[in-house]
Amino acid sequence: MKKRRLGMTGLVVSEICMGTMTFGEQCDEPLSFEIMDKAYDHGIDFYDAAELYPVPPSAETFGTTEEIVGRWMKTKPRDTVLIATKITGPGHGWFTPPVRHGMTMLDRHQLIRGVDASLQRLQTDYIDLYQTHWPDHGMRYEEIMETLTELVRQGKIRAFGCSNETCWGLMKSLWAADTHGLDRYETVQNNFSLINRRCESELAQVCRKEQISLLPYSPLAGGVLTGKYLNNQYPEGARFSGYLQHGNARQKSMTHRFINPRSLEATARFQAIAEARGMSLTTMATAWSKQHDFVGSTIIGASTLAQLDDSLKAADLLLDDETLAAIDEVDNEIPLSFGEDGLRRL
Repeated sequence: MKKRRLGMTGLVVSEICMGTMTFGEQCDEPLSFEIMDKAYDHGIDFYDAAELYPVPPSAETFGTTEEIVGRWMKTKPRDTVLIATKITGPGHGWFTPPVRHGMTMLDRHQLIRGVDASLQRLQTDYIDLYQTHWPDHGMRYEEIMETLTELVRQGKIRAFGCSNETCWGLMKSLWAADTHGLDRYETVQNNFSLINRRCESELAQVCRKEQISLLPYSPLAGGVLTGKYLNNQYPEGARFSGYLQHGNARQKSMTHRFINPRSLEATARFQAIAEARGMSLTTMATAWSKQHDFVGSTIIGASTLAQLDDSLKAADLLLDDETLAAIDEVDNEIPLSFGEDGLRRL
């Protein structure tokens, strides 16, 4: 497995990162261990969690994923595993998270509480990459950067990054860090896939010019790019199947952003491209994601051992120019298929 440096840090990680948001909900602890062991044996040394996980979040289960990852880490030499986790974003906006009774604004108090709780659940004395799960644009970035820098100095975290951040927010944070002599966000973890290529425009420019690494999450678009939702199928146990049947209004809206006539048409065409080249769509989508120069590590997920196989086949795969051109043709003809109101969405 090839490796890349994250930003300008000392963190050099595998090009594929193992996401863990299913651990503790779709996957029990023994299965979660098996998935992480298989990833580890295939050269993946980078694992991404969050205090809010597993998904869908609940007051009864939040923190369970970190606890599972922490117990698994005890089976490996600590220095061979790089752990990323996230502090929940502010709870006074689009979503009130079931963490700290919804009091999750990104001020100094909450950042310190959050990192200490994650360290305890992970059973470790340091976190390799600590990330803000989503931004708090009502906070002064100076306070966020100052507190995170303090945590680096204390040795509790090695580096920090952000997730679901806008180009404005990322540049504002870099300005605050430069102006006040603070450490900076070294990574940004945003949604990026064959049906959601927005990161290739302004965010890619920021990443390249400022040496920030993108950590794409959902390279399979929540499972859409496996093809399992084609032909109006909603498999039992699939994430969006559950959201449609039992989800709240926001979860149902999210489902329609990922699964709509345009995204399914694009997916069918991508699947044909992959099959004509003797690979699965999962393999092609994962390889496409990690092939971008501004990407540090692509985050994959799994709820079964078998689901890992096609993603792992992308490890040493480089898509040729003909394949990339065929992919671009679909995107040109069906642009912004992620979200029916595409341009207004992150």
